[in-house]
Amino acid sequence: MTSPAPYAIVLDDHPLVGRGMAQYLQSIAPQMQVSVATQWSEVLQLRGEKGVPAMLVADVWLAHGNCLPFLEQWVRDCPASPWIAVSGDDDPAIARRVRAAGARGFVHKQASPEQFGAALRAVMDGGQWFDPALTTPPAAPAPKAWAVSPQELGLTPRQGDILRLILRGLPNKRIASELGITESTVKEHVTGILERLGVRNRVEAITALRGRRMELP
Repeated sequence: MTSPAPYAIVLDDHPLVGRGMAQYLQSIAPQMQVSVATQWSEVLQLRGEKGVPAMLVADVWLAHGNCLPFLEQWVRDCPASPWIAVSGDDDPAIARRVRAAGARGFVHKQASPEQFGAALRAVMDGGQWFDPALTTPPAAPAPKAWAVSPQELGLTPRQGDILRLILRGLPNKRIASELGITESTVKEHVTGILERLGVRNRVEAITALRGRRMELP
């Protein structure tokens, strides 16, 4: 009796994104079947029906919130099934948190196909893959700092609220939930914040503020 073919699960609450990642995974591992889930309950259902997968590729933040508690439980329940975290947030704190939670890899959704492929191959070979730019520990805080208001940075009060949460390491979905606004509105404000600060992404924004020894009141 032949053993069943290995399979992987891709978890993302955006079906088009999930299917795209699944197709790419299957293109580099043709021997592997790939199932797509849009919520955690579907992952558990697939595991119950098909057994423990060879790999789990999971978005850290779904529509219902943070998946890290579920993924930490996955490591305990399925130690032989490594998982790779994907996220649309480029905050290094997120990458460090998923690594501490047991992830074998972290891929930003703006990563190139080559980077995604490198992460998949590394984990399938028993290794790990983390973007060094997102996993390098932050510099030690300056011994002294002075407060600066959003107005002094040229930001609106709402942009100031969002920047405070960015500096706390919250991703866009959490910021939207905290402030009671939509994620698309958060993204629009983040774009404005980055333009006003003269930086390209959240990592550079955090670094710039730390480098100037600034903190928001």
